[in-house]
Amino acid sequence: MLMTIGGVPAVFQGIAAIAKDDMIVKTRNCSFAFSSTGWGWIYLILGIVIFLAGIALAGIALFSGAAWARFLGVLLAGLSVIADFTWLPYYPVWSIVVIAVDVAIIWALCTGPSRSNW
Repeated sequence: MLMTIGGVPAVFQGIAAIAKDDMIVKTRNCSFAFSSTGWGWIYLILGIVIFLAGIALAGIALFSGAAWARFLGVLLAGLSVIADFTWLPYYPVWSIVVIAVDVAIIWALCTGPSRSNW
């Protein structure tokens, strides 16, 4: 369920970055610099994929114990961690919160019981 909930803010971040570049505040002297419009598109696409995968994974595959669903969930949450790490110069507090949620998702998917163990 966290993946579903986590995908929605990413979609809104992507829309905000695409719609209005000057809304994004960038710190000086950051070690990497990217176009906020480009990251907006990446966030929009990643947010939609995470949201849809969260619905499909939570509703169908994870509860049946499919290993591929765990792998896909960990992969998508890992991509979200990378995207939020690169978003740190723009919104550091928000990025750290979302990274913490993504780490919780990865932890839950890696340590949760599977149906085969029940």
